[in-house]
Amino acid sequence: MTVALLYVAGLVALVLGAESLVRGSSRLALGLGISPLVVGLTIVAFGTSAPELAVSVGAVVSGRTDIAIGNVIGSNVLNVLLILGVSALIVPLVVHAQIIRQEVPVMIGASVILVAMVMDGTLGRIDALVLVLLMLGYTVFLVRQSRAASASTRDEYAGELRHSSRWDRHRGVQLLLVLVGMALLVVGARWLVEAAVEVARGLGISDVVIGLTVVAVGTSMPEIATSLIAALRGERDIAVGNVVGSNTFNILACLGAAGLFAADGLVLAPSVLNFDLWVMVAVAVACLPVFVTGNEIARWEGALFVAYLVAYMLYLVLNAQHHDALPAFSAVMLSFVIPLTVVTLVIVLVRTLAQGAGR
Repeated sequence: MTVALLYVAGLVALVLGAESLVRGSSRLALGLGISPLVVGLTIVAFGTSAPELAVSVGAVVSGRTDIAIGNVIGSNVLNVLLILGVSALIVPLVVHAQIIRQEVPVMIGASVILVAMVMDGTLGRIDALVLVLLMLGYTVFLVRQSRAASASTRDEYAGELRHSSRWDRHRGVQLLLVLVGMALLVVGARWLVEAAVEVARGLGISDVVIGLTVVAVGTSMPEIATSLIAALRGERDIAVGNVVGSNTFNILACLGAAGLFAADGLVLAPSVLNFDLWVMVAVAVACLPVFVTGNEIARWEGALFVAYLVAYMLYLVLNAQHHDALPAFSAVMLSFVIPLTVVTLVIVLVRTLAQGAGR
């Protein structure tokens, strides 16, 4: 099988596996009375992040730790800038109050915790175990929070289940979908990593860049499909909750699990430690003022996200090629574009808070 076919086959298996896992597990969760928002933050987010988990663990087992790290960081950047950006361009995304008050701070907190753990350049096994335990605790908290909802809220969730498709209502079918999805994810991850390694070798590109771009785009396909479809259908809670939940899962579960499988821990390349990791944190922090302004992601904010994604990808390409234009590009971004964006967001945030206080 050629590299291109192997990559495409891996992508198809990942997307189908994630779809099967999400459908089966979300139906099970809704049947147990768990809210759609929590399903989006946990089941759907975890299911669509399953490719990142499978690829990261598979890459570590294959000895390609740079791909595992680049995959998670690149996916988190793509999730916000590409998925939320394009979804908001299609239709402005209303952001649930719980996401602003609770889930975005959790995502930012997970990013900051990761930075604190890897300041020495390595994510050790103890650090990885702590990340996994934090993920388990966060999930249990969300489920308990959902189950404590009012009776009217639970009736609303039950109504969503009644209006869902008929063929996957049986528990046996739902469990089968979960198992089939997991199997496809394992196979797809193996193929995708093999294809990425061959591309890296053939082009002389580092595993880090391949993980941040080719693999990250591939493993983000389920999130892209899920959020875009949710936005088109008007299910905007799921569109936003899926991205925020996926980013938290990627840090705590994907890197946590990958770190447990790495005998000597996950060693971060200097470029990741000094630049890409901070881009991921900045993107997470940027969500808060954007989400707070009007409790929605407006079209202009979506366009801003997409523009920054293009700039980030362009930087990765220029840096990989050691292009002469890199210093000028970096100077313009650091001296003009980024400061202007920060000032604009601060002004909009202050105006929004002032309007809220005046009501």
